Amino acid sequence: MLEDLTTAAFSPTSWPAAYPKGYAVVDVETTGLARDDRIISAAVYRLDARGEVEDHWYTMVNPERDPGPVWIHGLTSEALEGAPLFPDIAEEFTARLQGRVLVAHNAVFDWQMIAREYARAKCEAPVRQRLCTIALSKELGLPLPNHKLESLAAHFGVVQRRAHHALDDARVLAEAFRPSLRAAAANGVRLPLHECRPLTEWSDRPATPRIGQQAGYGGYRGGGWRPSRKRPACPYPNPGRYEAGGRLKQGMRVAFSGDTSTERELLEDRATEAGLHVATSLSRLTSLLVTNDPDSGTSKVVKARQFGTPIVDEAAFGQLLGDVEPASEG
Repeated sequence: MLEDLTTAAFSPTSWPAAYPKGYAVVDVETTGLARDDRIISAAVYRLDARGEVEDHWYTMVNPERDPGPVWIHGLTSEALEGAPLFPDIAEEFTARLQGRVLVAHNAVFDWQMIAREYARAKCEAPVRQRLCTIALSKELGLPLPNHKLESLAAHFGVVQRRAHHALDDARVLAEAFRPSLRAAAANGVRLPLHECRPLTEWSDRPATPRIGQQAGYGGYRGGGWRPSRKRPACPYPNPGRYEAGGRLKQGMRVAFSGDTSTERELLEDRATEAGLHVATSLSRLTSLLVTNDPDSGTSKVVKARQFGTPIVDEAAFGQLLGDVEPASEG
């Protein structure tokens, strides 16, 4: 049972040696949720190893397109017209992120949007690990009614002034992260750190809206950042599990977990075109799990360990895709 998160748990006398040496608490506002959407503002609060604020930074970014849901983020085309382009602020952004763990609320969304902007600018984000405050709240067992930022803020008595303004959202998150980090340290909680892999291959084609939902901010901060896609059913029966050293066979069920250098949907498209069944979850029927971070502790990795599902990394999977065995006839 964790100690009371409102007492001395915030100021542990000893600090876990394995914890990161610094953090960059980040919030980005965007034109929407799809892969071709753009960042329109960004804020970074730099924190030291124990969560104390070192400095902060904010910028608007000209997305070179319609700003999207102005009623949410408040940034009009007129306000953004004179703002710098992302390549103009990339160097400063890099300096703010360099050597730190990226912290965000639903961190996969912020990281993927950042990684894509860096890819467009033909440079690489200097982030190697991220920490999601939603995941940390779950690790700490915080009694929150939901996973919204305002609920986390209210739990720690942090006052929001301008919701969906990147600078204020980053401030709120930094103030809520500090006691969360100290509680984790006091109770020996393993931080839910995940590897970040910059994009080297990606596509800006518009994403298909989530089924039953229009494109835009309909599911903002509610879960995964990528809208779901309905794929055609695989026409081949599942031949069973992949065997190490062997070939993939049409009909095998393949699942993906974590970051990939090639955009996830491009990998999924290639797997589908090769005659594989792309699975969104992992079960005893899954033939193979593809992940670059087999020690991440994600639900798919945990289940793969439990079920004995074979695991390969992205590079090995790319090699296997080049020689997929045809499905058995009849």
